[in-house]
Amino acid sequence: LAVANDTLYTYPENWRAFKAQIAAQYSGARLKVATSAPAFTFGQTNRTPAFLNNFPLGKVPAYQGDDGFCLFESNAIAHYLSNDTLRGSTPQAAAQVLQWVSFADSEIIPPASAWVFPTLGIMQFNKQATEQAKEDVKKFLAVLNQHLNTRTFLVGERVTLADITVACSMLWLYKQVLEPSFRQPYPNVTRWFVTCVNQPQFKAVLGEVKLCEKMAQFDAKKFAEMQPKKETPSKKEKGGKEAGKPQEKKEKKKEEKKEEKKPDPEEEMDDCDAVLAAEPKAKDPFAHLPKSAFVMDEFKRKYSNEDTLTVAIPHFWEHFDREGYSIWHSQYKYPEELTLTFKSCNLITGMFQRLDKLRKNAFASVILFGTNNDSSISGIWVFRGQELAFTLSEDWQIDYESYDWRKLDPNSEECKTMVKEYFAWEGDFKHVGKAFNQGKIFK
Repeated sequence: LAVANDTLYTYPENWRAFKAQIAAQYSGARLKVATSAPAFTFGQTNRTPAFLNNFPLGKVPAYQGDDGFCLFESNAIAHYLSNDTLRGSTPQAAAQVLQWVSFADSEIIPPASAWVFPTLGIMQFNKQATEQAKEDVKKFLAVLNQHLNTRTFLVGERVTLADITVACSMLWLYKQVLEPSFRQPYPNVTRWFVTCVNQPQFKAVLGEVKLCEKMAQFDAKKFAEMQPKKETPSKKEKGGKEAGKPQEKKEKKKEEKKEEKKPDPEEEMDDCDAVLAAEPKAKDPFAHLPKSAFVMDEFKRKYSNEDTLTVAIPHFWEHFDREGYSIWHSQYKYPEELTLTFKSCNLITGMFQRLDKLRKNAFASVILFGTNNDSSISGIWVFRGQELAFTLSEDWQIDYESYDWRKLDPNSEECKTMVKEYFAWEGDFKHVGKAFNQGKIFK
């Protein structure tokens, strides 16, 4: 790519601009980055008629070649500045690169922004939104962790635009909130991320990237400092004219609207739009069911904290709601493909990690039987309702098709024996024919 004196307009430390800058490091494109006066002042230059003539939305990063060729949208700019290796050297590789670039935009950026932005003071903290974002982050980390289990990079054997885009999209997550305990279940992702950011071309743009040691929290003071131009005047004007509770209520409502509306012109980062366009909440597949007397969380506490045989299992049968819940046996369909036992266990834990959204309405004990190259996986699952839960929500359709499922009669001796053996991890397991190796609990 022969370019000279090409200019990338952005504000400092814009992770979206980093994608184009790193791509240019790999391709050898000569790129001038304009982040400060006189070349570019964010909030001023990007509102001038001349800038808007080339970039109608006034957003950054924005690219202008020395021949006058202009581009907006960070992925398009990064693609243009890449070479064939980065873009994918075959049609298949190019499609895979595009797949991961799209994955970053749709699966990573919305939850990452919703979680990280409040810690930076860019947007108001919302507990429910943050907790949902954490669950969504776990979901995409599990996908990446599985994909990277046997790979150094996302596509092929070298860095591509897929790695650049996904790593930059996760940059603030790793710097702000992914503390060691949170990232521990996803070692392949962290290994890959550290490998990427330590490549010379990444380092030339990002410098040394220090991984988060302690999860950053929302700082109300920092948030207030970021919002003075919007909130302070309204409070002063209203406070000086009228007093009393009705006025206070109006102010509160107005402030809430402003917090929702965002962003402050001074901090009008282009990815705020992705946060505010939050995905609609999925409907609860069990909402139509009558309230059950069986409290799953209470049983889980008993199981976790007290003796399984003398306390947890008797509690389970005493309170189990046969109308509101069902019990299922699962059997892995492809035992001939199971090799080393630790890899077989990874199949179980990987499935559990990706099913986080089902935890509230399910409990399972899944066991690996046998030894290396001669093993099987089966389990007992308890679900809300009478149907196989995985089919009820797109979020839950994880790996379940790799198992045969059989609904058990909770009044049968077979069911009672299986519940006892699988929950306690001990017994004859006559239906298996192999010795207990290890078990995993989904709760």
